[in-house]
Amino acid sequence: MNRVFCIEDDPDIRELIEYTLQTAGFETRVFDCGKAFFEQNEQPDIVLLDMMLPDMDGMDILKKIRTDAETRDLPVIILTAKTGRMEKIKGLDSGADDYITKPFDILELVSRIKAVLRRSQKKEQAAELSYKEIRLSPEGHNVWVGSDEVVLTYKEFEILNMLISNIGIVITRDRLMNEVWGTDFEGETRTVDVHIRTLRQKLGFAGKYIETIRNVGYKMG
Repeated sequence: MNRVFCIEDDPDIRELIEYTLQTAGFETRVFDCGKAFFEQNEQPDIVLLDMMLPDMDGMDILKKIRTDAETRDLPVIILTAKTGRMEKIKGLDSGADDYITKPFDILELVSRIKAVLRRSQKKEQAAELSYKEIRLSPEGHNVWVGSDEVVLTYKEFEILNMLISNIGIVITRDRLMNEVWGTDFEGETRTVDVHIRTLRQKLGFAGKYIETIRNVGYKMG
């Protein structure tokens, strides 16, 4: 049974989420603030995170989850009343696996939780990938160029993982945005280009292996 932890300060929303997820077969715990979440020692399979909490900003909670070795790969879905495009880009770029705006359909929430869990479980089962001097460990979220470990952001890692998993195949910008930023992401393709540029820089000489296919997207190999 998958465990879902929800950090939400609105008691009505907390109660609705807890009841629905338990009915859907999830083990569910709810917290009204970030402090209560971090004080407990149990590990969930996925976190539902409100952005506007009484004690901590949701982005700070997300950052803390992503920088802790024990939780950095923990799936996180943002639940927020903030509907702006830049807010969504910021949340997804910071490592959220999905972004759902309030008010939301509770059955759609259940469906998207299941989808994120499926993607997460596939990553855990994936073996180490490599291309020439680049090695990538989906399980540990590690990347090496030769013997040197390269530190990537969450999204840079996801892009590299996708390119190495599809050697010789052109990945369009739209597909990258769909699979890395979320199925309903409607940002501009320039977001992908910026991440590719920083990824190449971090890979050093191995950055040249990421080829630009003009007006289409990118490929490796």
